[in-house]
Amino acid sequence: MKVLIVCSGNAPNFDFQKHQAFIYDQVEAAKRADPSIAFDYFFITGKGLKGYLGSLKELKKKLKAERYHCIHAHVAASALLANLQRQVPVVATFHGSDINDIRLRFLSLWVELLSKQTIYVSEQLLKKAFFYFKHKAQVIPCGVDFGFFFPRSKEASKAQMGLLPEKKYILFSSSFANTVKNYPLAAEALSRINNPNLQLLELKGYRRDEVAVLLTAVDAALMTSHTEGSPQFIKEAIACGCPVVSTDVGDVKSVIENIEGCFITSRQPEDVASKIFQALNFSAPINGSERIQRFDNELIAKRLISLYKSIS
Repeated sequence: MKVLIVCSGNAPNFDFQKHQAFIYDQVEAAKRADPSIAFDYFFITGKGLKGYLGSLKELKKKLKAERYHCIHAHVAASALLANLQRQVPVVATFHGSDINDIRLRFLSLWVELLSKQTIYVSEQLLKKAFFYFKHKAQVIPCGVDFGFFFPRSKEASKAQMGLLPEKKYILFSSSFANTVKNYPLAAEALSRINNPNLQLLELKGYRRDEVAVLLTAVDAALMTSHTEGSPQFIKEAIACGCPVVSTDVGDVKSVIENIEGCFITSRQPEDVASKIFQALNFSAPINGSERIQRFDNELIAKRLISLYKSIS
């Protein structure tokens, strides 16, 4: 069996493992779960809907040169492109922006209609969709590699990442420039704490192995996003034993439920600051890994493989 992964590859100096980490991890887990399945990739380098659709000729050329049993396309724009050919069945995964953005939700409606199977990464995302077919829409979150994300020595991790042992660090969930992540709220909350030994770090430009170490080096993980699907950042932070503060977006509330050291905040700077203070004063690494075992990459991979085989 051969599966073609279709996703964006238009980041500067594109690196699949770095820029599409959640897809990379998912594919690697599927390879381990069933080595008989071969994976190939089609990275879309165009930008905007016009740029994506402009890749159709190259996609059809690839499909003519190789025989694939199914296509797994990630996010609505990629899935729409994949569905413009009708010879290979398409599995489409909606990750969040394609449903949370009202303009893209109409595009997702067409993807739902055209795809053989559709995946929503959280129940909350599925409920936001304009329309879906019950017989082909499934909730399958992106998984976590617990052999990669696990608690380590904070002192050793700080030293490895070049962080000062006497300072407190909070890791922001993304680039400060990513408007969906709402950095201004995080910055305003930090200013309310007014601690010169407290620093907010930007999650940008790190390799996957560095992220795993960083999540054990910092004192808390912070997400102030406007919208999300099923954010890997939160699950990976918990797997690393890192306290979490997050707005109530995507499936975060259900993921962190009953895990001590994890906090849901409103979008008021005072409340964010208060929850950060509580997280920083949590006395020990959180013990949440056992509560998120349902996100184990190996379990998710088996569900995906079953889905691939059902439509090929």
